[in-house]
Amino acid sequence: MSERSSGRQIPVVVLAGFLGSGKTTLLNHLLHRSGGSRIGAVVNDFGAVEIDAMAVAGALGDSTVSLGNGCLCCAVDGSELDAYLERLARPSAGIDVIVIEASGLAEPQELVRMVLASEHPGIVYGGLVEVVDAAEFDATRARHPEIDRHLALADLVVVNKVDRVTDAARVLTLVRSLVDRAAVVPATHGRVDPELLFDCRPSEERVGQLSFDDLHHADHSEHLHAAYDSVSFVSERPLDPRRLIRFLDSRPEGLYRIKGYVDFGPYDVGNRYAVHAVGPFLRFYPEPWPAGEERLTQLVLIGSGIDATALGEELEACVSDGAPHADDHGMWGVLRYVRGAAEDPAA
Repeated sequence: MSERSSGRQIPVVVLAGFLGSGKTTLLNHLLHRSGGSRIGAVVNDFGAVEIDAMAVAGALGDSTVSLGNGCLCCAVDGSELDAYLERLARPSAGIDVIVIEASGLAEPQELVRMVLASEHPGIVYGGLVEVVDAAEFDATRARHPEIDRHLALADLVVVNKVDRVTDAARVLTLVRSLVDRAAVVPATHGRVDPELLFDCRPSEERVGQLSFDDLHHADHSEHLHAAYDSVSFVSERPLDPRRLIRFLDSRPEGLYRIKGYVDFGPYDVGNRYAVHAVGPFLRFYPEPWPAGEERLTQLVLIGSGIDATALGEELEACVSDGAPHADDHGMWGVLRYVRGAAEDPAA
């Protein structure tokens, strides 16, 4: 069942990075490797001639909203951005993921705040992807020390152009020292695996952006980079909400995405809880159990440099001990993250 037919929200990914880092190249790569998923884009050039917008318009057609001659975080307010998102998120557009490509001079934190502040019910924050030019990284940091702050906010960092440096390992180590638990992935010519950001092969049973069917049957030998790992977790027994929240609140560095459904058993017998996490962002969506469906917890975790075995063991420790009754306050931690709760991209 697709996100659109089930009323699921469309993830909005903010794509940022300094001038010339390779944002447009990365976006074009995603467009051509989307595997049938449809990408909508808000492209923001700094300058009167919208070069970046022209570069992606051929692939996107009427799914492009271009904003020239100014920086998105300064040139529009939240209501204007909502209007652009409304256009791309309408069901008739058939969009699976929206990418906001910021100008090279944009302030990522403001863009993230604008997305989180959106009142559009059809979208959800999909993370901040920061693109770094490995060849120019040292010089860029020297001229623009705010780059360190941008990296600290990122959920995924793509270290691009690693083929142009002889000390890629040093650059990657330096970038990892500047991020706050973000996944860091090396790339050449902006080539990152689209599955880091969205499901590029829609199937009948979808877990948010990524399907379980794809995870189990995809030929990972064709992936452009083996720089990330995925973990699948299935439990026939309900999870304890307090234990799961402790796990989610302390998830390790490099764990970029979590998608799936959680069965909390006696804590809510009528609903399963869809979970969507990207970086520090976390949200639960209670929804009625489909008639006749087996009550399982099914989760997919994706990250870079993660310990898959340890994560599986930590999730196993979240399984309920089988108590037949729920206490009155057990779900409070989960309900903090149900849609409508206050959100802070810097949290």
